[in-house]
Amino acid sequence: MSLIKTLEHVRTAQGLTQAELGERTGVARKTIVRIESGETDPRLSTIEAVARVMGMELVMVPKALRHELEAFIQSGGRALAQPVGADAPRSVVDALLNQKA
Repeated sequence: MSLIKTLEHVRTAQGLTQAELGERTGVARKTIVRIESGETDPRLSTIEAVARVMGMELVMVPKALRHELEAFIQSGGRALAQPVGADAPRSVVDALLNQKA
């Protein structure tokens, strides 16, 4: 799914209209419509503002690491194929969960 379609999907899932999103970001509703329809290629600052309002953050990674990063995220932040045992370090997820407890 493209970045723009992802943002549109999140907007609708959050129940935001294009007008509401425009108001919260300071971007004209008409511009939001043009972006979502593919009529215009938005500036990065506009995409960042839209994402921020919806509680998202853009992250840029080297193309060579994309597959590994997606797998890491889908695994819940745990190293894949990591053996369980004393030699295996705790995952970031485990450390965060223990902080909350």
